[in-house]
Amino acid sequence: MSAVPRSEKPAGRFRRMLDRLSTSQEDLESEELREEADTAGCTRIGDCHDRQIVTVTGTLRTVTLRPRAGVPALEAELFDGSAALDVVWLGRRSIVGIEPGRRLIASGRISMSRGRRVLFNPKYELRPLGRE
Repeated sequence: MSAVPRSEKPAGRFRRMLDRLSTSQEDLESEELREEADTAGCTRIGDCHDRQIVTVTGTLRTVTLRPRAGVPALEAELFDGSAALDVVWLGRRSIVGIEPGRRLIASGRISMSRGRRVLFNPKYELRPLGRE
């Protein structure tokens, strides 16, 4: 037996295949989303701090209409594999293309609200549906 622990040995093709088979679908999707954020040059949501101007990418998990102070507000949860972020469009009841499962890139200033990261009225770009 070698002195190098298994985690430090280079992973062979069989080891990678075995790891993929034993990993849950959610973990695989999270890893794919993290890689997409890195290749797009976006900041990972888990690395974002309060009052920071960022560009993030991910998949919308939920989309809800939740009024804030009597004003309609469309809220969506964006997930990039590292953490979640609430995206809020004030004064909007719906936006064409903003739906669960849709990928998008959003830019704006992060704020913290009740311990969660929030982007209010971000600039955004919808990503194509399906595989690119």
